[in-house]
Amino acid sequence: MDTTSDIRSVKLELLRSGPTHNQLLSPLTNYIALCGSDGPVTLNMPFEHRQLMMRLKRLKYPLDRDPATDEQRQAEIRDLGEAVGHIFGQVPALISELGNAGATNGTLVHLSLAMSAFELGLLPFEAAVAADGFPGAGSPMFLQMRTPISLTREIRRGRPLPINWARPPRILFIFAAPAGLYVPAQAHLQALREAIEPWVKLKKDPKERIEEVKKMLTIVPNASLEQIRALSASTEFTHIHILAHGAPFKKSGDKRYGLALCSEGGDQPDIVEGERLAIALTASDSVGNTRFRPTLVTLATCDSGNINSVLTPGGSIAHELNAAGIPWVIASQFPLWMKASAIAARVLYTGLLQGSDPRWVLYELRQRLRTDAPETHDWASIVAYSTIPADFDRQVHAFRDQQTQGKIDVMFDRMDELVCSITAKKHASGSCDVAEEVQRELTRLAAAIRAELRHWREEGRDKQSAREQSRHLGLSAASEKRIGIAHTLIGARSQANLAYRACHDFYKAAWRMDPCNHWLLTQYLSIVAILNRGDDGAGLQQLSDRYGSRWSAAFEMARWEAQNCSGREKVYALSTLAELCLLNVVYHPQSADGTALKQQISDFCRQMLNEPMADNFPILSTLRQFRRYLQDWDSPLWAGLAQTALGALEGDNLLISGPTSAQSWGDARQAVNT
Repeated sequence: MDTTSDIRSVKLELLRSGPTHNQLLSPLTNYIALCGSDGPVTLNMPFEHRQLMMRLKRLKYPLDRDPATDEQRQAEIRDLGEAVGHIFGQVPALISELGNAGATNGTLVHLSLAMSAFELGLLPFEAAVAADGFPGAGSPMFLQMRTPISLTREIRRGRPLPINWARPPRILFIFAAPAGLYVPAQAHLQALREAIEPWVKLKKDPKERIEEVKKMLTIVPNASLEQIRALSASTEFTHIHILAHGAPFKKSGDKRYGLALCSEGGDQPDIVEGERLAIALTASDSVGNTRFRPTLVTLATCDSGNINSVLTPGGSIAHELNAAGIPWVIASQFPLWMKASAIAARVLYTGLLQGSDPRWVLYELRQRLRTDAPETHDWASIVAYSTIPADFDRQVHAFRDQQTQGKIDVMFDRMDELVCSITAKKHASGSCDVAEEVQRELTRLAAAIRAELRHWREEGRDKQSAREQSRHLGLSAASEKRIGIAHTLIGARSQANLAYRACHDFYKAAWRMDPCNHWLLTQYLSIVAILNRGDDGAGLQQLSDRYGSRWSAAFEMARWEAQNCSGREKVYALSTLAELCLLNVVYHPQSADGTALKQQISDFCRQMLNEPMADNFPILSTLRQFRRYLQDWDSPLWAGLAQTALGALEGDNLLISGPTSAQSWGDARQAVNT
């Protein structure tokens, strides 16, 4: 699945006069279709209401029949798909819009179907067979690979729903099996647990490991609606996954479908309709404001996308949740096979947490259900209600970057633990031996980090701006530096030198991509100095001749920013100036005055402390950088200057402590923020 390919949106609106409810399907009813810039087209549905309801009943899975041999059901899904495909075929603009949008290889077409009439919500649009003129004519429209198409439904609104896709993910898993019913809770829990694994910090103590899991995943077994309401009101969840049986109930004499949750204080089922569930998931405070709202809800529940009755207001569970302001709801419009529900949970959450666009994830999900559950028609059962704001692509991209950095952060945390344990043993026993299995794990972690970064750099490179590519290269350089420090601390000099060389190359490439970035240029000059810190005399003169003008350019750019910015930007510029003063002894040794440089460094560091900021992270990252100069990259050239910087930053009662090896994303975060 190419999650970085372009996604082209096509919108099809189906309208009719009158209220949303109390209208039966009939070939005599005229609907208006709007698509693209073409004028409206009049449509008629090829179904009588009673006829469609009877045909939809044939799509249930009889308990006494093997789905793989149920030829009547298989024929019905094909016939309905051809009829729905014919409806799409009546809109000429849709054919041309899909053709134009899919003209570029690797492009996903997102078809957004906007409609308000409840009776149209009964139609299984997701089962459509492509009519003549459409991509993949004669095959299921949303499975064919010639032009990948992902279909979502949309409730027509006066204004779009607010959405923040890039929030740090926290998942609530709810399941209920009242009155002795069975749900595949273990399979779904395993799918969710595997999906979050790359972001769970590695801990040796099982109890600590469980606590790390709980930071991302909360489980509510045998849930009641009151439990869900209380938890949703007290904790911010971004994703909610609900596993329960669908069950019919009567409302105003009409048959609808709800969730079979557990009753409060008992084991009997409480059939919860969409409206009640929506109120619980978007619990309000005492003045009526919604405190927390999930970004996405997945319903592993039979008929959770089934409207069934159109006589009275109110739609399916999925419809009601989306109408209540939940931006994304993924459900099933038919009965859902248990095996398929577990596949769906795994594909959805693995893809979403990796940072893939949900429209690509939906397309992959349909294909996976078709291949892994071939005896079912669950690929057509999946229905998604969505909200796509104008900046959705940017939000998805930001979330993917955030998740990539988080995944790498977990691996570095483990690397730091290993290095700290080794250095502690060396200090205690004086031995420099490193256990072979520890060395192997460090090597494996370094290889995994590099592979993750390589994939991040390369995906969608042709669509990235020079600044984006520079940012990716800068993060790769900072990571190589951190790997080099780890190998230095355990005495693996050859591997450390390889990492530092890679760091040098990445910083150089990043700076060339973004030559006006003073921080990148400074880090490039820093790694050059580190690699040559054993030189003196003629060697230093060569560095001065080759890089002296670059040092001067970096200093002037950083000084300009420090004079014309405020807050974090000013603090980072001052940090760069302090580091450049330290590097002055390398790139302008003939004019370096130790006393004057110490005074400059002290002044810049104290200005950093006096600048108002929301947090101390820029100070922390600067402290760690100077500690590296003093301990990890020790040299008599700059030892006194580094000590001056540390003394200035740790003064004024600023209590900052921690290991001297780089145990934060100081470099990486600054590369991202610059």
